[in-house]
Amino acid sequence: MKAIQLLKSFNFLYFGLLAIFIPFLPVYLADQGLRPAQIGFIIGTGGFVTLITQPLWGMISDKTRTIRKVLLLLIFFSSVIGYFLYDSSSYLQLILFAMLLYFFLMPIDPLTESLNFTMAEKSGISYGSIRTYGALGYAVISLITGYVMTYFGANSLAFLFAGIGLISFIVSWMMPDAPVSGKPVTLSSLKHFFSNKETLLFLLLVFICAVPARMNDTFLGVYIRELGGSAKLVGLTWFLAAGSEIVVFALSFWWLRKGKEIIIISFAAAFFFIRYFVSAWITDPQLLAYLQVMQLLTFPIFYSAAIQYLYRIVPVEWRATGQTVLALLFFGVSGIIASYIGGAIYGAYGGKTLYLFISSISFIGMVFALVLYRIYGTRLDTAEEAV
Repeated sequence: MKAIQLLKSFNFLYFGLLAIFIPFLPVYLADQGLRPAQIGFIIGTGGFVTLITQPLWGMISDKTRTIRKVLLLLIFFSSVIGYFLYDSSSYLQLILFAMLLYFFLMPIDPLTESLNFTMAEKSGISYGSIRTYGALGYAVISLITGYVMTYFGANSLAFLFAGIGLISFIVSWMMPDAPVSGKPVTLSSLKHFFSNKETLLFLLLVFICAVPARMNDTFLGVYIRELGGSAKLVGLTWFLAAGSEIVVFALSFWWLRKGKEIIIISFAAAFFFIRYFVSAWITDPQLLAYLQVMQLLTFPIFYSAAIQYLYRIVPVEWRATGQTVLALLFFGVSGIIASYIGGAIYGAYGGKTLYLFISSISFIGMVFALVLYRIYGTRLDTAEEAV
């Protein structure tokens, strides 16, 4: 059980680093005087970097059959680069350090999720009981980051990021490695994974739902600041959003059912649509912040169901790489489109139009999920009843 406690601690710390990076990088860039289009360019280009680095480190992890050693390397470089990023003000320096941080920090997410799922299976506990601590870390560090940025200035994030990164490195050093598959990695198994029509349609569904979510992640903080909110309010916003995830992840053993993933995803997509549509009409930054408690009905439900579905269909020896594919769609490819197109729409038409646009994409995702459930979900339900 010591291994599980260390893994929970690592989840808390790593997702805390993501809380400083994902929602606060756009806010930091805006404080340095960058325009929405420039912010979108940096984050969108970071998505291209993620396309390369996440498959790279996922393949390295699968080939070397270790997650822990790869995590140690990635978290070390992330901590150093994160310090320099939040200590920079030059546009060229911001681009350089942001790209390097995308290279080292973002691949940790799929590797961590793979470790979470594998260790949960080995220990006979639910994935959500571990992932809950990631949501808790994201919530707590978001709140702390908002206060630190407000009272000590934007550059103080450099020390906060490096400090949490150092503690993460120490914790990951003490963690045991994940048990590895007895099957060797083969290209034929990956080819089989990608040749399945149902899998490809599922990945398309993930992509459609991920684009509006990433647009919201990128520009919510900027929009709150534009409406008159402070950095402290941005921190509270993400505290409420991530904090609401905790109960969902903790109770995943109760609501997450095998064979029901697609209908669960359609439920989450429906609330993505409602959340973003309502956001378009809110002009009070505090009210917009409080609306983020709807996160509990969207991201944690969507992502938990997506991971469970993925682990049912991916060959066991390619789990880390399969998790990487999912993360690539949610944080990489979708992030590129979300940042470039979102930045252009925000700069030209404002936040209200942006949220109307992303709510419409979420609606399409909901409809597509229902179509997939009609095609594949009933078959799964029938199969389970037969068992």
